[in-house]
Amino acid sequence: MNPVASATRRNLWAWIPSLYFAQGIPYVVVMTLSTVMYKNLGLSNTDIALYTSWLYLPWVIKPLWSPLVDLFRTKRFWIVTLQFAIGTAFALVAFTLPGPNFFQLSLAVFWLLAFSSATHDIAADGFYLLAMKPGEQAAFVGVRSTFYRLASLSAQGGLVYLAGMWTTSTGSVTQAWSLVFGLLAAVFLGVGAYHFFALPKPASDVATASGQNPIKEFFAVFAHFLHKPDILTALAMLLLYRLAESQALKLLSPFMLDKREVGGLGLTTQQVGIVYGTVGIIALTVGGLIGGWIISLYGLKRMLWPMILAMHAPIVAFLLLAMFQPTSLWIIGSSLAVEQFGYGFGFTAYMLYMMMLADGPHKTAHYAICTGFMALGMMLPGMAAGWIEDQIGYVNFFTWVLVCTIPSFIVITRLKIDPAFGKKAPEPATEHGTSARACHSPASN
Repeated sequence: MNPVASATRRNLWAWIPSLYFAQGIPYVVVMTLSTVMYKNLGLSNTDIALYTSWLYLPWVIKPLWSPLVDLFRTKRFWIVTLQFAIGTAFALVAFTLPGPNFFQLSLAVFWLLAFSSATHDIAADGFYLLAMKPGEQAAFVGVRSTFYRLASLSAQGGLVYLAGMWTTSTGSVTQAWSLVFGLLAAVFLGVGAYHFFALPKPASDVATASGQNPIKEFFAVFAHFLHKPDILTALAMLLLYRLAESQALKLLSPFMLDKREVGGLGLTTQQVGIVYGTVGIIALTVGGLIGGWIISLYGLKRMLWPMILAMHAPIVAFLLLAMFQPTSLWIIGSSLAVEQFGYGFGFTAYMLYMMMLADGPHKTAHYAICTGFMALGMMLPGMAAGWIEDQIGYVNFFTWVLVCTIPSFIVITRLKIDPAFGKKAPEPATEHGTSARACHSPASN
């Protein structure tokens, strides 16, 4: 038995799930939980929509300061420090809510929380790239996505339920939400303490600044990214891989909720929660887990075409639903599960491609830049999706979405990918001639 290999495998499970669960919580709190809280506290929809929408900005522009995370201190330092900062921010929200100016003060804290969370994302993703080999990155990409989604479900479901329960038991909305954020503060301070001990210390996790000219080095990070080989093809990949899906996902909920006479499926909100919020998320998660495992076996280059086909072909299910408008929840749920599984499976290739593109001396900053282009590739087509559907109806809209898969097929024919990237390297042989993996039982793997 190879104790080093065994310890490494255990260490990955000791920090990857907790790190990405911690990454998901503050994002959902800022973007979703804050709107529920402010609604409970009596604010108008106009104020809630206007002010909380601006809280998304730090995640949009985070590539602008991503080089700072790369240049100064270790990613491990940033992660632990920011988790303590996020925990402190949660505590500040709890303390501001009972005051007379709770809206202005809590909103200011949410801004600090948003910037801390966006910066934590940069450091966490960079640490993931530095602490793992490409084969391990592929194998665990589904795990990190799973725990990120579990964080979303916990915040949107569990914490809202607790707020409602504590409102009933205490008779005070303010006190209930103060308790929720107090709980979040305690959890995050505990997470920061746990990761202080649990996170490994990879030799490659070092500050990259030379100390000679910080401003020059800051801009050199962006210049280095833009001078990568075939960068225009790479940027086209980042922007076009999800061109179809970005439009379909934006209109999926309205399509299910719209009345049948206007082309929708006429589902209730509860039914949408079942088929999309439960069945869909399970299928999406399973697809991501299997996708990561498959790439670790065969490599990204070999699996790219099967994965993009798996991601785009099930969009036909949306078109068929729009054409025939079935009433059976089983048919609708099954169709959605197939599509979401394909999306989770195919999106794994996209994430691994970003990791490959970010490889180099500035992994953290370059991966953040990639995610910025990923967000742009989702945002711009999604903004136009509603107007397109209003003009041509759901059947023609989903036909249009299928047409929009063509650019992504064209761009991947021009990609240059190392056949070994993402494929897990074989275990080194022991002195007895057997691999380290052979010394483990299936359960230990």
